[in-house]
Amino acid sequence: MFVKRNTQLSDMQRELTRTEEQVMQALWQLEQGFIKDIVCCFPEPRPAYTTVSTIIRILEKKGFVDHRAYGNSHEYFPLVSRAAYTRYLAKGLMRNYFNNSLQQLVSFFSSDKDLTVAELDEIRQLIDEEIKRKE
Repeated sequence: MFVKRNTQLSDMQRELTRTEEQVMQALWQLEQGFIKDIVCCFPEPRPAYTTVSTIIRILEKKGFVDHRAYGNSHEYFPLVSRAAYTRYLAKGLMRNYFNNSLQQLVSFFSSDKDLTVAELDEIRQLIDEEIKRKE
């Protein structure tokens, strides 16, 4: 069964809590799974089955997750892709902390972290490739 995933988050879908994001990370890794499968993705000590079940229901209400019913069992799958959520977070970070300026964001990370010449050169190569692709 093909499921269309959201490529953009709506206003109703907002940033996930830390716990919700941990469950989504597991579900993104699995691509689909039952609660027991999601629980198994966590390191010891694993969260309780009922805890994960509650979080999944919250994620369904938020529009991040849906399910297929097999009798009394439900197989869950993400409606929002990891890439879409990453884009959403990155845009929020840029908007809220860097005045919507990609230049300020890049400047912050390149000057705040002790990047080696090799790392800076790798970043320049990525930018050069993107420029060529857009020309």
